[in-house]
Amino acid sequence: MIDHARDLESVQLATERLLAAVGELDNAAVTDQSRLPGWTRGHVLAHLARNADALVNVLEGRPMYASAGDRDADIERGAPRPLDVQLADLRASADRFRAAGAAPADWSRTVELRNGVTDSASRVPFRRWVEVELHHVDLGIGYELEDLPEEFKEREIDFLAERFGGHKDVPSTELRTEDGRIRTTGGGAEGGPVAVEGTAADLLGWLAGRRDGSGLVVKGGPLPSLPPL
Repeated sequence: MIDHARDLESVQLATERLLAAVGELDNAAVTDQSRLPGWTRGHVLAHLARNADALVNVLEGRPMYASAGDRDADIERGAPRPLDVQLADLRASADRFRAAGAAPADWSRTVELRNGVTDSASRVPFRRWVEVELHHVDLGIGYELEDLPEEFKEREIDFLAERFGGHKDVPSTELRTEDGRIRTTGGGAEGGPVAVEGTAADLLGWLAGRRDGSGLVVKGGPLPSLPPL
């Protein structure tokens, strides 16, 4: 069962880790390439700030972004800012998200995200947690998938396995972590079943497009190609 209040606390802890780590950078490091193609660390930081505001919009019943073009323009505009401005924006946007999460609300209601995607309001805090944790890794500043909280790794694997379940381009695939836990995904494409086994970090990295899957053990066919998130 989703516990939005607990997830809001997890978002806050993840945000504090992120702010502490980013605070150790300098202006030159902000302009360096991140692990995301075509994005500097400044792009990642600007995206994180604007995503917090976008999820405030979602919780308050407004469109997540005015348009895809506006979203992209905001990120480009924010990317070259110096470190102190980036940090101030991250803190302020995180505070706005925390305030929106603390407001009395019906957390069972359905909300609309990007591209017509809908979800329960109770899942929005977890979606923000995902943004903060994975983009912290994307910065390439010493925080790796192995450092992610264990609960987060397990839940994000669950979330992504569900997301790719029945996908027309993914054959039936069984995911196994080292602790023996098994999940299934795919099933909409010919082939399989394929068994993919590895650490939670390696499985999450592959599912989330952060690793190529070379650390995984694959049986029953080639490692499936996953669609972009």
